[in-house]
Amino acid sequence: MNKVFERSKGLSDAHFTFCPGCTHGTIMRLIAEVMDELQIIEETIGVSPVGCAGFCQDFFTCDFVGAAHGRAQAVGTGIKRSLPDKMVFTYQGDGDIAAIGTQHAIHCAARGEKITSIMVNNAIYGMTGGQMAPTTLEGMKTSTSPFGRDPVDVGMPMDFPKIIANIPGAVYVASVSVDSPKNIIKAKKAIKKAFRVQQAGLGFALVSILSTCPTNWGMSPIDSLQWLRENMLPVYELGELKETEEVKKL
Repeated sequence: MNKVFERSKGLSDAHFTFCPGCTHGTIMRLIAEVMDELQIIEETIGVSPVGCAGFCQDFFTCDFVGAAHGRAQAVGTGIKRSLPDKMVFTYQGDGDIAAIGTQHAIHCAARGEKITSIMVNNAIYGMTGGQMAPTTLEGMKTSTSPFGRDPVDVGMPMDFPKIIANIPGAVYVASVSVDSPKNIIKAKKAIKKAFRVQQAGLGFALVSILSTCPTNWGMSPIDSLQWLRENMLPVYELGELKETEEVKKL
């Protein structure tokens, strides 16, 4: 019998421990498949953050280094500069990269550090208890915005990849989603291109991925996907937000 499907070599045999319906698992599988297809598993070093995304180090077969909350880009920079022949990527939630780690992400992009960053945007802090994040939508209720996010008090949601796209050192920035098979395919293509950018030594690459958090959103997995489509897609523009001429040649 021919084998038509198997676990990616980039994934360990550990059982996923994320909440039912959480799309972290989908995103991690895409990254694992890309590492496998590019044959870079053995030379890749991931940097894990604090929060739900921090569990990623249990599920990949590449090497990993744990970073303090928000410091993944700083740690990734140190690894890449010390070991320039290695492939380095950070895997971070929106709170980690766009709140606690804002300064590190922005200056990492400004320096054009040759690493790849994956941002998982579910518009909320997950593990810490469902608090409002920089990406929380206007009117969205969280444990720290029980009446809904009020732009008068806390400002509008931050579209972080668009901020990074305006920095010269960032050569590839994409915003994708994993809410449907079609979008999952597009997400994988963006992730692969971000890794190829690093292979070519062109500069900093960021892929922001819209994700769900059924537990803290208080919804079923199916309803969460629909909520993402109806509420997050109109706010966070999808597509390749920045692609330099060198990247287009890849």
